[in-house]
Formats: sequence, structure tokens, C-alpha cells
Amino acid sequence: MLVDDHPVMRAGLANLLSGEPGFAVVAQASDARSALAVWREHQPDVLLLDISLPGIDGIELLRQIKAEASQARVLMLTSSEAKEDYRQAMAAGAAGYVTKNVLPDVLFTAIRNVFEKQGVIEQREPRPGMDDNGETLSQREQEVLNLLRQGFSNGEIGKLLGISRRTARAHVSTILRKLGASSRTEAVTRGFEKGILKV
Repeated sequence: MLVDDHPVMRAGLANLLSGEPGFAVVAQASDARSALAVWREHQPDVLLLDISLPGIDGIELLRQIKAEASQARVLMLTSSEAKEDYRQAMAAGAAGYVTKNVLPDVLFTAIRNVFEKQGVIEQREPRPGMDDNGETLSQREQEVLNLLRQGFSNGEIGKLLGISRRTARAHVSTILRKLGASSRTEAVTRGFEKGILKV
């Protein structure tokens, strides 16, 4: 389901998603009030939700939906790169947060992750953040890994966390080393396996 107040954006998204195997847009809405009613009717597998909506904003709509159904799978898709918007959305129960300049393949992966990671994640490590060698990810590295999970680039991670692109890249390199991962995608997978990342 798509919730965005720009008809052209919704049409473009619907067209994009309809061309990807396994995806179908079952409903759309342009504001929070109608979105809540449509969501109740269709109970979509994944809801793509913008923050900027007329009247009630997307974060408040997210809170209302999660209050009714804690298992609801909501991926924020917004133009906002503000750290506070990100924090509020995740605190309200968003399963992910991507910006509208995201590449299609990254968006598809984010949607699939939101859908597939809603079940119980097996916890293989006694302490979240610890790798096989007993080396832990710092709090900042765990924040960066969570943003990697959502498909953010190094530059976007830097903006969201208020650090430089170079520092963000250094954090990513350290995460890959500590987790023994050869790619960002593998690092995210290992993050779920080790209990560092939560649903």
C-alpha cells in the first residue's frame, strides 16, 4: 500500500513496483485519514508511508496504525533526511526508513526485508553486538549498521548521523571487518543472525 500526497509520486511508485516480480500495489491514499480507513480494509503486507502529509503527518499515522496492529509492517519512504524525523519514525515503530532518492533495487530490497524480517529472528549470540571473535560493535557502529539495513549510502548515513562521508565510510569498513562480511548486504544479514539488528 502506498501513502503519499503527491499523485505523480504514487503513480510512479505503483508503476515501478508493478514491474517487480512478487510485488502488487493493492491500495493507495493521499492523506492520513483516508489512509487509515484503506489500511484497515486491505491489511497490506507492507505499507510505504511518507512523513509529509496534509493534516496528520505520517509519523502520527504510523503511531495510530501500530496501536491498532503492532505487527503492521511499515517502511517510511520520504524526502526528509532530518535525524529527528528518522528517530521519531523508528521510535513510532517503523521497520525501515528510506529516502525518495533511493535506487529502485535498494527500495525493492528494503521492502522485502521489511516483509521477510517480521518473524522471530534466531538469536545465535548471547550478547547483541558481539562478533565471533568476541569483538563488539560500538553504539555508533550499530547505528550505522541499522542504516545500512535500510539501504542508505555513506553520504546519507553521514547526513543522518551528523558525521562526514569519510567517517561514515570508515565505520562501514570497521563493521565489515568485525562481522567478517565481504559486502554491506552480508553485514546486514550477519547483523540479524547475531541479534545486533532487531525487527
